Amino acid sequence: MSFLELVKMRHSVRNYENRAVEKEKLDYIMECVRLAPSAVNFQPWKFAVITDADRLSQLKKAYPREWIENVPCMIVACANHEESWHRKSDGKDHADIDVAIAVEHLCLAATEQGLGTCRVCNFDVSLCREVLNLPDFMEPVVLIPVGYAQAQEMSAKKRKSLDEILF
Repeated sequence: MSFLELVKMRHSVRNYENRAVEKEKLDYIMECVRLAPSAVNFQPWKFAVITDADRLSQLKKAYPREWIENVPCMIVACANHEESWHRKSDGKDHADIDVAIAVEHLCLAATEQGLGTCRVCNFDVSLCREVLNLPDFMEPVVLIPVGYAQAQEMSAKKRKSLDEILF
C-alpha cells in the first residue's frame, strides 16, 4: 500500500472490539515511534503502554466516555520538558511538536497493523499524572486508545483543499 493510501485509511476510532492487541503488534508500533524524528534528535518523550486491566481502568477515569470502555490498550505520550530542544531566539519548547510527530508515527503504524486509534487531548492531566506517577517535568500530552475497530462505514474526511492551505 502506498503512503497516501495509508494516510487515507487512518481515522479516529471511537468504537472498539473487546479484544486484546497482540504484543507483537504493539512492539512493532512502538519501534515505529522510536524511530520518529525530533528537534536536534533530543527525543524528549516517554510512552506508557497500558494493557493491565487495573491500570487501564484507573487511566480511563481521566477521560470518562462510554466509547472508551472497550479499549484494550491505552498509550500515553509524555513530553520531557527537561530534555526537549528550546529554540535559541525565543526559547520555544519543541517537546509538543516532537511528541505530536511520534504520535502520528504511532497512529499510522497502528493503522498499517489493522488497528484503530484516536488522539485524545481533552483529559484530566492531574489524574493521568497520578496514575502514572509522573515527575513534574514529564507532561502527559495525549492519550491514544489502541485496539481493533468494530466494523463501521467510514465517512469521508473533511479537509481543506490544497488551494486553501497553500500560499
